[in-house]
This record gives sequence, C-alpha cells and structure tokens, in this order.
Amino acid sequence: MEIRLTAAVIFYYTLFTLSVEAEKAKDHKFVSLSRVNTGDAEVRRNHTTADDGKRQTVARNKTVKNKKVVFGRTQSKATCTSLGGICQPTRYICQGRYLKDTCSFGNTQCCVPDKAWSVLCAGHYHNRIRACDVYGCGAFNSRRGARLHKAADLVCDDYGVINAPFSGILSGPVGHTDPSGIQYDGVKLVSAVHCVKLLNMRPYRYMGSVTRGDAVGYLLPLQDRFSGITSHLKLQMCDRSDPTPFI
Repeated sequence: MEIRLTAAVIFYYTLFTLSVEAEKAKDHKFVSLSRVNTGDAEVRRNHTTADDGKRQTVARNKTVKNKKVVFGRTQSKATCTSLGGICQPTRYICQGRYLKDTCSFGNTQCCVPDKAWSVLCAGHYHNRIRACDVYGCGAFNSRRGARLHKAADLVCDDYGVINAPFSGILSGPVGHTDPSGIQYDGVKLVSAVHCVKLLNMRPYRYMGSVTRGDAVGYLLPLQDRFSGITSHLKLQMCDRSDPTPFI
C-alpha cells in the first residue's frame, strides 16, 4: 500500500513538474517572438520611413532640377542650332548677328552666321538682293523718295514658287499698299525667334505649320504693272529690322 501511494505521488509530481516547465517554455517563446517581431517591425518601420522619405525628397528635387535645367538647355540649344547658329560668349566675334534669349549657358548668346536661312525663291541657288532699276533699289534702307525701304527685295521669277526660309507657323495674311495705291498680298511666317512678312506673293494657305524649304506660295507677276522692273519677293522683318544677315 505504501509503495503504491509513493508511486502515485511521484507520478503526479512528475506530471506537475513537466506541466510547469512546458508553460514556462511556452511563455518564454511567446515573449521572445514578440520582442523579435516588435523589434523587426520597428526596425523595418523606422528604416522604411527614413529611407523612403529621404529617397522621395532627393528624387523629387533631382527630377525637378533636371527638368528645369536640361529642358531649358536642350530647348535653347535646339532653337539656336535650328537657326544654324552656335551659343558662345559675346566677347567672341560673331560673323553674322547675335540673337538674344536663345541660349541659357551663362552670358552666352546665339551667334547666327550670314545666310542662315534657306533660299526663298525656287530655281535660284542663293538669295540675291534686287539691284537698282528704274523703279528703285532692293537693298535694305535704300532710298525710296522721301522714305527708306525697310525690307529686302529678293530676285525671283514671275509665278515662281516661294519656299519657307525657316520652320515656323503661318499666322495669317498681310498686305502692303505702295504710294500709288497698289495692294501687295502676302503671308506672315513666325518662329520662336523670327517673324517675317513675305510680300508680292500669293500664299497657298495662310495658317498652319511649315518646315524650312516647304513651298508656301508663288510670286505674283510684276512685269504686267511695272514693265522692266526686276521681279522680286519683298522680305520684311515684322519689327522692320534688317533681314540681310540671315539671307
């Protein structure tokens, strides 16, 4: 009887001990996992917040900066290059004319050499300014009675095709009336840098974009009204400045 009682006590004591140890192990494992998970979560959360915030800030500033700087330079350089020019400091000699606000490299400006535009009159190898005849001279600032000729007359053939000297947009009809009351038709061509009026011609259209060298109209016949005159296209800058350096 005593032996059985002793065995029973030992058996229950062993079960109790094993149960307590199991509960302790379970609690210890739970606490360890909780600490690890919490720590990892905190580390990941802190790392993500700091890293993402910094990365987003740097990337955003860099993107904006690149857009401002690169876009501005690319656009300016492309505009100057499309005109046949080069961005250079103004202390250098420009064999032509400096154009303002077309370069963004410090104190540089776009140097456009002479004859930067294409030939306007089809069938001609170059833009030739009309010489003097019985009706006057075609050079810019040539004397026309009591006034100055604020345009350049380019020798063309009657009904000859007129080509766009540069890429741009046709922005409507223009006209000119001489002292005798004769009306001369034409069209205005505008680009990011230049604005010209092409007169003594009949445009194919008055609106829309054109590419350098595209046919934009044909020369109206002048011989019918002015026998012996040199047929010509009247090229006038919109601000009445000298177009000679570009042709």
